[in-house]
This record gives sequence, C-alpha cells and structure tokens, in this order.
Amino acid sequence: MTATTDPAPPPPPSADDTDDGTLATFGYRQELRRQMGRYASFAAGFSFISVLTTVFQFFAFGYSFGGPLFLWTWPAVFAGQLLVAACFAELAARYPISGAIYQWSTRLSSPVFGWFTGWIMVIGQVVVVAAAALALQVVLPPIWSGFQLAGGDPAPTTATGAANAALLALVLLVLTTVVNVLDNRVMSAVNRIGVTAEIIGAVLIIVLLFTHVEHGAGVTLRTGGQGGTVTALLVGSFTAAYVLIGFDSAGEMSEETRNPRRTAPRTILSAFAAAGILGGLLLLAGLLAAPSLSDGRLATEGLSYVLTSSLGDGVGKVLLADVAVAVAVATLAIQTAGSRMLFSMARDGMLPFSARLAKVSPRTGMPFVPALVVGVLAAALTLLNLASPEAFLAIGTTCIAMLYLAYAGVTAPMLVRRLSGQWPATDRGDRDELGRPLFSLGRWGLPVNTLAVVYGLFMTVNLSWPRPEVYDPAGGHWYFQWFTVLFVGATVAAGAVYIRLGGAASAARKPGRREPAEAVRI
Repeated sequence: MTATTDPAPPPPPSADDTDDGTLATFGYRQELRRQMGRYASFAAGFSFISVLTTVFQFFAFGYSFGGPLFLWTWPAVFAGQLLVAACFAELAARYPISGAIYQWSTRLSSPVFGWFTGWIMVIGQVVVVAAAALALQVVLPPIWSGFQLAGGDPAPTTATGAANAALLALVLLVLTTVVNVLDNRVMSAVNRIGVTAEIIGAVLIIVLLFTHVEHGAGVTLRTGGQGGTVTALLVGSFTAAYVLIGFDSAGEMSEETRNPRRTAPRTILSAFAAAGILGGLLLLAGLLAAPSLSDGRLATEGLSYVLTSSLGDGVGKVLLADVAVAVAVATLAIQTAGSRMLFSMARDGMLPFSARLAKVSPRTGMPFVPALVVGVLAAALTLLNLASPEAFLAIGTTCIAMLYLAYAGVTAPMLVRRLSGQWPATDRGDRDELGRPLFSLGRWGLPVNTLAVVYGLFMTVNLSWPRPEVYDPAGGHWYFQWFTVLFVGATVAAGAVYIRLGGAASAARKPGRREPAEAVRI
C-alpha cells in the first residue's frame, strides 16, 4: 500500500493579495502599483501640507492683518482641522480607495452628491497646485536676484513680482508633471526625500531662530495689523487655514499603499500632527526672532526677511533653498493627489473623456492623462498673476475655501449617518480582513463629527467673505473682491449643467460601476 499524506496547507495570503481583495469588494480591480509603505504614505500627507511652503507663503499676509496676535489663530484652526482629520481617519480605514473625498462622500450619501463633492475637490486641488507653485516667488529671489526673471520689485504683491511668480510656477509645473508621468517609484522617492529634507530644514530653522530671539513672548498679544481684533483674528486665520489642508492625501494614495486600512488612518493623523506642531513653532520663532515688528518688512517679506536678517545671508539662504525644495515637493504631491481624484471619478465614468482619464500606463503604473490635465489647468491659473498682483491672494484663498467645502461634503453626510444610527458601517464590521480592529472614534464620534461640520462651514464662509480690504486693497478690481464667491459659484453651476445634461446621473447607473448598497440618500 502507498502511504498517503495530507496535502500541504496553502500559504497564507500576502499583504498585497489581501489589499487587492479588499479593493475588489468595492467593485474595482488593482491597476495602480501598490508599492508605498508607511513612511511614503506619511510623506504624501505631509508634503501636501508642506509647512515650509505654506507658512513662508502666507506668513506676511497673516501678519499684515493680525499683527503678532495672528499667532493665536493657529491653535484654533489646528483644533478645528484635527476634528476633520479624525473623521477622515475613520473613513480611510473603511474605504481604502483612490479619490478618497469623492469615494467617501458617495458612499455616505448618493452618487450625485458624491460627484458634486468630488468635482469641487478636484477643481480645488487644481487651484492648490497653482497656489503652491506660485510660492517659489517668496523664496527664490531672496536667494539670488537672478531668479527675478521679470526684473523689478520681487515682492509678490507688486506687478513685477506677480509676473515673475507666474514664470517660476510654469517652470516648476513642467518638472512636476514630468515626474508624475514617469513612475510611481520615482514619484514616491522624490516625496520621501523631499519630506525628510523639509522636516530637517524646519527643525533647523526653528532651533536657530529660537537662539536669535529679539522679543519676549508678550509681543504675541499685540494686534498691530489692519482693523480691529475680530478682523485681525478672522483674516489672520487664513494663514493657518491655508497650511493645515491636504492631510487627506494619505487616503488618496490608498490603492498604492500596502495595508492601507491600518496605514492610512495613522498617517493622516501623524502627518497632520507633525505639520501642526512644526508650523506653530515656526510662526512663534519667526515672530520672536524678527529684528523689528514695526518697520513694515515683516508684513511684506515675511519669514524670508527674518531668516536672512537674523541668521545672515549664508545660513539664511541655505535654509531658503531647503524651503524651495519643499515648495517643489509640495507642488508634486498636490498634483499627484489631484490626478488620483480625476482617475477615481473617471474610472466610475463620472467625467467627460472618462475612458482616457481612467487609463493607467502598464509600463509606469501611473494614470498619466490626469497628471497632464491637472498640470495644464494649474499652469493656466498661474497666468492670472500676469493680470494683477491681487490674483496671488485670490488663488490662495479660493483653493482653501474649495477644499473646506469639499471636506464638508464628507463630514456632513457622515454626521447624517451617525444621527440616523447607521455609523459605524455594519456591512463590513469594524475589523479588517485579518480580524484586527479598525481605527474608530468610538463614543467620541458624534461630538467630534458635529464640531467638525460646524467648524468647516464657518471657515468656508469666513474664507469666501468678499472683504475689499483683503481681496481688492487697491480698488477697481471688483472681480478679485468676489473671486472666491464667483469661482465657487461657477464650479457648482458647471457641475449642475453637466448633471442636467445627464453626465454624472447616467454614469451613476452604469452597470459596470458598483453602487454602494449602504448609501443613505440625502
């Protein structure tokens, strides 16, 4: 007789197989390359926030309106956005899909509502790409006058500075678009290296500035800006609001991240916390180390003036070069996030030319057409700077308002789900495929979610309010005063026309797209 043996047990599924299987439960097959680990996921969120890019870009504006007192808007905005980030962490664990904001909103509400949220988000991301690229003007000319290609005054609020900002932004957008179509590994490596350099640079700047303190902490209680205390705080909060966005990018990259249901929630919160702490310390160090709080330079040149004046041209310019790297990496990361949003919506047939936008290169594993579209549209927006210096601020504040509105398109239906007793989701439970618990706010979910919605809507109104002293200080440009309201209105109107023509509504009924059974219609 021949002895028989039991067949060897099959090998346990790999992490990638489990991740691909999770994606399949949502009706999608794995097309993007899943090569990002925890640090790369953290880098995706941190580089979008990019404290060096955004603090250097908006410090002068915040100070010009709020004076030193604008520092205290930072912890207020940080607390509000932390509530939103906590809600997003819960969603990232349950819906690890590219195009996070669109996907989350759709599954919490309805295909049409989710489409509107995704539409607002992707247009907002295009505007953020343009705003980030324009930030090069704040750091390159102070390093070397040769970067002022247009000649004249390099200040972004002047005609020559605004024109030069557009030229530098166009060059940067060409470079980031090339990287975004090359390969996932190249893009991820650039992100990781850039974020590491940015964190090291931010820590060095903070430490060195704290060793050159010129003022006591009491100066942070002064206003000294335009208008009264309330105006100072409301408008001064724009700086923190502009910095503390984009932490959802870790969720955007879920289909390229290994073990995203556990990785993305943690990296959303850790990237946000790291950026919040570093940014707050950077603001404080800049105020305390400023050679003067009253000579007007802090309100026009911002932190670049503090660095070169306090640390000397040599050290100051080296650190400014690090800021320039951060600007480039931030622009790359934001463009990547925007292209993933376009890809996700196109994959569901929710956009014009969806077949082309949803195509993934088999050689690079990248959706290259969306990267080109985001790059070209952002480049077109930067050309507004050639029309007027006011475009610089209009573009910056508009992108924040757009993202805040899109975030509310997620947190509001999530709150509806909580109030109706349908959250956390019960169809997949609160554990992953290996039985491990997913990130959850538990009993804190309802108050956190409620406050996140209230905060998000308040800040959207605050950012969009057409204050002439903010958006049209020189007068005569009513369209810049109302730019944010007009741009948001035009975006919503264009979306409504598309839906009216049957675009998104018919796409939502296509048999190839799995509509979430758990969606609540609102």
